[in-house]
Amino acid sequence: MEMAKSKKPRIMTQEQIKQFIKDNEIQSVEDIQNVLKGMFAETLQGMLEGEMDTHLGYQKHEDAKKETANRRNGHSAKTVRSDYGEVGLEIPRDRESDFEPVIVKKGQRNVTGIEDQVIALYAKGVSTRDIQAHLEQLYGIEVSPTLISNITNKIMPTIKEWQNRPLIRTYAMVFLDAIHYKVKQDGMIVNKAAYMVIGIDMDGQKDVLGMWIGENETSKFWLVVLNELKNRGVEDILIVSVDNLKGFNEAIAACYPQAEIQKCIVHQIRNSVRYVNYKDLRKVTADLKPIYQAASEDAGLEALNEFEAIWGSKYPLIINS
Repeated sequence: MEMAKSKKPRIMTQEQIKQFIKDNEIQSVEDIQNVLKGMFAETLQGMLEGEMDTHLGYQKHEDAKKETANRRNGHSAKTVRSDYGEVGLEIPRDRESDFEPVIVKKGQRNVTGIEDQVIALYAKGVSTRDIQAHLEQLYGIEVSPTLISNITNKIMPTIKEWQNRPLIRTYAMVFLDAIHYKVKQDGMIVNKAAYMVIGIDMDGQKDVLGMWIGENETSKFWLVVLNELKNRGVEDILIVSVDNLKGFNEAIAACYPQAEIQKCIVHQIRNSVRYVNYKDLRKVTADLKPIYQAASEDAGLEALNEFEAIWGSKYPLIINS
């Protein structure tokens, strides 16, 4: 699906950036550096605590459920160098002194480059296989699924916060589309659909509003997505760009009855050229461009008439599609 171009794609809206600056009292580049350093330190600390949970076999404050005589035994202060400068950490200790951290190894004082690996963990979600591959690539060792689960459980609140963050009231345009892919599940290859929603606000800024995973793309699932957008604060959408999925218009009308629905030009062209002989394909698609690239409705109609004069008798279904 074609996406409208914006100058600088953002992961935060202008309102969220302003609130972030206010909450963190940012007034200089140095302040930004300190905030990023703090966020990275918190992430590393959480991952270290997840490692200790795995090592002992129980969560903190669950002493009554433990199945080992080993205990937590406080923390040791440690300073490491990172791309954000020096970062202070509290390395967990156990009474038997056999805890060997993987995220920040004993004696390791430089963690430059781990930032990119942490971001990769966020980007790839909680797939055990993918995260195992990342950690093995970084450290050259194999880690257990239990360790990965404990670590991702520590960082999942940050991901959930992004997924459920409030959205602005009005968007000039919203693109709804799904990416289809195959995954191995329960020993079988199955189809999955990643539902993507990208919004452009009234200032022209682009933002990813959310991503959802479903079995197949259906208008019923899109209705769930649209209702979630509404619950997160989106009251009005001026234009919604979609493909020709059956029932899509009705789902949009149920949540945003005033929105204008625009069929994605890429999908329309794809549907039209189904009727075209392969040897004519390049010429037909070239002659279609003046229609959808026209600067006005009148210019578009004139280009359509010219196209019909050339191809109308051979491919009437394109004109009527």
